[in-house]
Amino acid sequence: MNISEYKYSFLMVASLLLCLNTSCKKEEVLLYEVNPVYVQQEGGDKTNVKTTVEFISIAYSDVFGTNISNSDLNKLNIAYVSFGDKKLIEDMIIRNFLNDPTAQLPSKQDMLNDVNAFVLNSYKQFYNRTPNEMERFYLQNLIVSDTSVNPSAFYYSFMTSDEYRYY
Repeated sequence: MNISEYKYSFLMVASLLLCLNTSCKKEEVLLYEVNPVYVQQEGGDKTNVKTTVEFISIAYSDVFGTNISNSDLNKLNIAYVSFGDKKLIEDMIIRNFLNDPTAQLPSKQDMLNDVNAFVLNSYKQFYNRTPNEMERFYLQNLIVSDTSVNPSAFYYSFMTSDEYRYY
């Protein structure tokens, strides 16, 4: 036998030993048991979606403090139904309401005078519930620390949220 045959034989024996060594090991199977956790969003028990007419009427009442006229409701409903992107038309309706000079929005000073009451009243008005502690802390901190937040921007964020579409 020459050297190349020895090398070949050595490699064959080494690979055979390696295969035998790894094939004899039993794999350990780790089993993790996890308790089921049910996550529910605050206000997540709302299952009824507002109809188009309800959405427009309630949004108008929330901003102007009065009922919308039938002619205005019909015009907005026709625009809403005929438009393809519902989120975009909802956004446009809410912006239009909030930018109207007759909108009954609190002043920024009123908002800053009692931030806790403003946040609490906004949740009750728009979501028909009280905020949880995290929501209250976050929004109060946002209002106090960010000078660009005004009642119009605050109302806009509430009225364009998914939760506002449900009751």
